Amino acid sequence: MKRLIVPLITTGLAIAALTAAPAHAAPDWATDPLTPKPADAYGVASFWLDANGAALRKATQFPTDSKPVSRLVTKSPDDPFDGKAGSVAPTGSERGTSAKIKNINLPRTIGKVFFLDAKGEYRWCSASSIQSRHRNLVATAGHCVYESGKDVYTKWVFVPGYYKGKAPWGVYPGAYAFTAYDLDTYDDYDGDYAFVAVHNGFSLAGDKQVGKADYDKWAGDKWAEDVEIIDTEYQKCKDLNGGETSNCWAGVSTTADLVGPDYKGPKKQAFKEVDKDEFTAAATGDGNGTQAPEKTVVDLVTKSEYEGYKGSGYRKIDAAGNFTITHYFLKYWVKETSKSAYFKTVFYIGLAKDTGRLGDVVGGQGFAWNQPTARKVFVFGYPAEPHPDGHKAYTGLTPKYCYGTTATKTYQVNSFKVETHQALRCSMTGGSDGSPWLLKYSNTKRLGYLNGVTSLFHDQDGNDRIDFITSPYFDGETAAVYNKADYAATKPIVGPNGELLK
Repeated sequence: MKRLIVPLITTGLAIAALTAAPAHAAPDWATDPLTPKPADAYGVASFWLDANGAALRKATQFPTDSKPVSRLVTKSPDDPFDGKAGSVAPTGSERGTSAKIKNINLPRTIGKVFFLDAKGEYRWCSASSIQSRHRNLVATAGHCVYESGKDVYTKWVFVPGYYKGKAPWGVYPGAYAFTAYDLDTYDDYDGDYAFVAVHNGFSLAGDKQVGKADYDKWAGDKWAEDVEIIDTEYQKCKDLNGGETSNCWAGVSTTADLVGPDYKGPKKQAFKEVDKDEFTAAATGDGNGTQAPEKTVVDLVTKSEYEGYKGSGYRKIDAAGNFTITHYFLKYWVKETSKSAYFKTVFYIGLAKDTGRLGDVVGGQGFAWNQPTARKVFVFGYPAEPHPDGHKAYTGLTPKYCYGTTATKTYQVNSFKVETHQALRCSMTGGSDGSPWLLKYSNTKRLGYLNGVTSLFHDQDGNDRIDFITSPYFDGETAAVYNKADYAATKPIVGPNGELLK
């Protein structure tokens, strides 16, 4: 994807007076379009919501970038500030009943971002809604938006309140992404954060059968199905249309019935993939006698493919440590029977419901920069990846949290060009990438001030368990990126009747 600078005009700084950069200096920020057009955004959200959220459930956490997990290098205790401290207050309050973990009320603002990576894998990270003038901003890790700090991921959406495959407040497609210039240009993880302006959310509201004229003019999701009808319905269709039309016609219907290999009449042989148990049953004679074991195929796959696999094949790590998936195939025989039949085309339109602006629905966390170190923070995310020793402590299905005081010193991570990361003792693993670090969190209002996002995971004591997480230090450059994102206006993508808006 080629770089595109989105023309956003600002009339002033929304957060603080920042020192103007010299004319020759590189900007603090970079921006890229995700799906700014309503039609594209509609298709992206439908992709994730279709089939009762099948794609959401298929997605796996974004994989940790390095193995073994890096160690932190202590940096000088000098203050990392680059200017005055500042903040933007949160907006909204928690309405109704929200989930709790022990005695901590979970913020409604947290959720997951979903996207397709460069290999087409379905991925997710953690994220949060934050305050903005257009009530439309999401904060997450930069590497959960940008592939190696360069091109943006595709089909990017935010699902606030995500819980076990459900999207209780709708899906919010990304419109524009904003990140640090150094992350975008140099893959420098000191700028591993991103602010994404999202469209209004929407949820699918079922479908409706309509006539051909309404189908043709519908701008949203739509499809047609050919169904078999009885002869009286076919005759009625002809009478209504003054004769045979493209909407109803006579044809031939073919059915395929399962038979055994000893069937004497004409038959066809075919193959299908089954799971290991069905294959074993057929091989031992305990299965359907019309099916027989045919072959097995063993595929070598990557660890991420192995962990994210949802098919019927059998997963196994072999003696050499290779990740394998064994596929099992049965052969079977069918006889085909043809008969005269009647058909009709039925037209459907997909309905969607606008769920409103993100900040109006779930509120938005505040934003703070150039804050002192050694501050108490809550971190909320969806950890899922096993620890380096293989122990899997989290599922990623429900949110978890860490609470503690950030380190008094900043840290370096040489492999990611990090010179100034803030650190927190926490055992949350991959999948919590992008989790919000919240200062002054109110357990009653479920709101605080975003002062970091989880970027990297570390094993400081060398026992192959994650014990520290780090975040970029939010300074004046972060504030400049936020300020640009704050001006990005978006709009609804479906109308009051579920129609697609232009």
